[in-house]
Amino acid sequence: MTPSSTPQVPVTVRVFAQRFSSTPRGARLARHLALHRLDAWGIPYDSDTSDTAALLLAELAANAVTHGHVPGRDFELRLTFDARTLRIDVSDPRGERRPDGPGTDATPPPRSEGGRGLLLVEALADRWAVLDRPPFGKTVRAELDLHPSSLNEPRTETL
Repeated sequence: MTPSSTPQVPVTVRVFAQRFSSTPRGARLARHLALHRLDAWGIPYDSDTSDTAALLLAELAANAVTHGHVPGRDFELRLTFDARTLRIDVSDPRGERRPDGPGTDATPPPRSEGGRGLLLVEALADRWAVLDRPPFGKTVRAELDLHPSSLNEPRTETL
């Protein structure tokens, strides 16, 4: 084995996953807890990255509550954070109610009161997708590319 000429940087992947009640209150709680977790991981409150993540989280959680609700079933939020990417996954049990994927023209009628949320996701996320979640359900994933200058050192967490 020959030593590499480039320095090796340790890779740290942080994950936060939790289920929330499929209610507007559950969606708000998911957003608040996620932003708290991001702040602990070095993405400070009120930074551009935190604000963008908050909008994505709010839209995806609201969609899970509105369009993916099944009585008695929760939705799940999963954040994955490494040195380059923040991934936001929101899963719900309604696999048969899939939104149109990225790149589709799903513009609602001009006077429509809703239907613009995924346009917001399309505009804010660097990538997004709708994935199957076997045995049933779906996951809507949004990813943000991170720039090292926008991150702080993660805080040590105490329990």
